[in-house]
Amino acid sequence: MTDPTACLLIIGNEVLSGRTRDANLQHLATELGKVGIPLREARVIPDVPETIVATVNDVRARFTYVFTTGGIGPTHDDITSECIARAFGVPWEVHEESRRLMEADYARRDPPVSMNAARLRMATLPRGAAPVVCKETSAPGFRMENVFVMAGVPRIMRSMLEEIIPTLEGGRPVLQRAVHADGLLEGNIAAALEAIQAKHPELDVGSYPYYRNGGNGVALVAKGTDEAALDAAAAEITAMIREFGKEPVQGEPPPAAAG
Repeated sequence: MTDPTACLLIIGNEVLSGRTRDANLQHLATELGKVGIPLREARVIPDVPETIVATVNDVRARFTYVFTTGGIGPTHDDITSECIARAFGVPWEVHEESRRLMEADYARRDPPVSMNAARLRMATLPRGAAPVVCKETSAPGFRMENVFVMAGVPRIMRSMLEEIIPTLEGGRPVLQRAVHADGLLEGNIAAALEAIQAKHPELDVGSYPYYRNGGNGVALVAKGTDEAALDAAAAEITAMIREFGKEPVQGEPPPAAAG
């Protein structure tokens, strides 16, 4: 596969309301980039069945891989799994192997935990789903064709993603070159930077201002899969910075000191 793409659906009223801050998008994009699967779109959608079903069916037809986070817990508002079943037109039913693994896990706890109706929801999957079991929990995520359904809790999501990544067919890894300079102003370099982007259409060239005690500036980052083109763009960016009378520094700027 030469040009795989990915989309992320962040599902949950709590994210849209501001109650919960998403902590998964950056991690997913970074890990997918390492295996050559650029994240091309991300959406935050509510816990509304019609919205989830329609959105899943839309994006699974347009992207190589679709990832969802959130909505696979034990409570009434955890509806992602049953909505995925609706999107694929299959029954939502207890997955017996997942139930068995969860019951065994709960029985080993001190004190033991009962496999009640709420917890059984987490072992209920669309028919034909392939469970994704991770080290953080016995309750599974799952895969339906090109759709991967993961937990919203960041540590569990990351653990599930560790299991998923090796199963994906990736492309060329997304690489980057970064150069930054204190005192550089975006408004001054915009035209020159646009010219560099036009010269390298196969790359994504971005400008990212930073603000910190001791000196503000701009980081200029080129991303792509062609290492020679990245090196050429980085050299041109470095020369451009010098033309504006600033000193280029290779790499990202150091993080601002805690105040």
